[in-house]
Amino acid sequence: MDATQSAPLPYWRQQIEKALLAPIQAFRLSYLPLLMVYFAYGAMGLVGVAQTFWVRQTLTWSPAELAALSFWFTLPWTIKMVFGELVDTVPFFRSQRRSYVFLGAGLIACAFILLSGSAGGWITVLPPDQIFVIAGVMSAVGAVVQDVVADAMSTEVVARTNPDGSPRPKQEIDHDLGMVQVLGRLSLSFGLFAVAFVAGVLAQYLPYSTVFLIGLIVPAISVTGAILVRLETSERRPIDWRILGGGIAFGAVVVVLALSRVPFSQEIIFVVSMTVVIWMLSRVTMELDQATRTRIVYAAIIIFAFRAVPGVGEGYSWFQIKVLGFNETFFGVLGSIGAAVGIISLWLLSDMITRRPVAQVLLWITILSTILGLPLLLLVFQWYEVTERLFGIGAHHIALFETVALSPFGQLSMVPLLTLVAIYAPAGHRATWFALMASLLNLALSASTLLTKYLNMIFDVSRDSFTNLPALVVTAMVVGFVVPVTVIALFGRRIR
Repeated sequence: MDATQSAPLPYWRQQIEKALLAPIQAFRLSYLPLLMVYFAYGAMGLVGVAQTFWVRQTLTWSPAELAALSFWFTLPWTIKMVFGELVDTVPFFRSQRRSYVFLGAGLIACAFILLSGSAGGWITVLPPDQIFVIAGVMSAVGAVVQDVVADAMSTEVVARTNPDGSPRPKQEIDHDLGMVQVLGRLSLSFGLFAVAFVAGVLAQYLPYSTVFLIGLIVPAISVTGAILVRLETSERRPIDWRILGGGIAFGAVVVVLALSRVPFSQEIIFVVSMTVVIWMLSRVTMELDQATRTRIVYAAIIIFAFRAVPGVGEGYSWFQIKVLGFNETFFGVLGSIGAAVGIISLWLLSDMITRRPVAQVLLWITILSTILGLPLLLLVFQWYEVTERLFGIGAHHIALFETVALSPFGQLSMVPLLTLVAIYAPAGHRATWFALMASLLNLALSASTLLTKYLNMIFDVSRDSFTNLPALVVTAMVVGFVVPVTVIALFGRRIR
């Protein structure tokens, strides 16, 4: 009797120890450069709070216009295949990895300097609104270049053979590829956590221009990783001009449309982008068997629907500042708590989610995030005044609960797809493959920003008027639940 009752305890202890130790045991020194790139990307949030308050106080953009700008800022991610092809085939200063990391870091540094100069008034050649746009594009391009290198390395660093030269079992390789993606998400989350609280404190007590200059620490991190560890590849192939040339032509069309102010230019670019990326992806996957291609297509459809749902936009952040009275430090507290919970969740669940079907993981994430996101309604409908009077639970407490409840889902949702992409990455096309799949996923984010723009146009929110905010939030929540669940129900079984 006693033995039967005590049996479950060692089992659960074993499972907990396995979950805690899995990321540590999976780490290899060769992973360090790509993990530092991901860490630096997360640490870019160091200037996030200062930028939010500076935009509200200084710039003239409305929430709908800022949502439209977000579309342009995501475009470098959409044409990621160009950078992927360059990294795969064109040495930059005799390097296919390290020099590209330096290039990306330089662009991010220039962006922070521009923001600092505009906020501090020592760069006056252009209005702050225009400098914000230029800096946003430069920062996005720099991040994309570094991300392409890290993505390519995430498949290269996993050993395909044992020390004696014998091939490793496919199941072990696939699991290691998944754990590299987990470590990458963890590094990004650690970057977010490391700067979240500091970002709020710096924004509250230092001039915004100074905060932007302090942000130069971020590109220095990725550069340090590239310097300290060997960061190159032996894989090289001729340039595929269908990918590179087509990508450059596509980028040129995007720039022309953006500058010419053609009506519905964003929608035109989105349609063209989808067409180009799908065509290029079909070219790269031609060598895969039909069953694998079909599985990837259905998985991509599900992830696209999951990521294409609309957000609320900057109006909610302004509501938090104006109505709820959240200051810079509290924004930092929310960011810090959110990042910490994200790290813990991803760490403990890493081994499990790398072994679960994509559709199953995303279905539960959609359901749980919708349920746990309901307290947001207490804030936008201002029912927190009732909860505070009756239970002593005010807006700050509700915001803290919402942050804790929703933080894990963003990073968790990326792991299954990235694992699938890594598993089927073709040799010699790894950076291009990842770039194309990432471009497809970022097109989903572009669709999200377009939908967010439309919602903000329908439910207009300004710096001082938030009458339409509740309707905006409810609509975004309903769409964010119905669309992913419907698509998962239709295609989920087809990717198992």
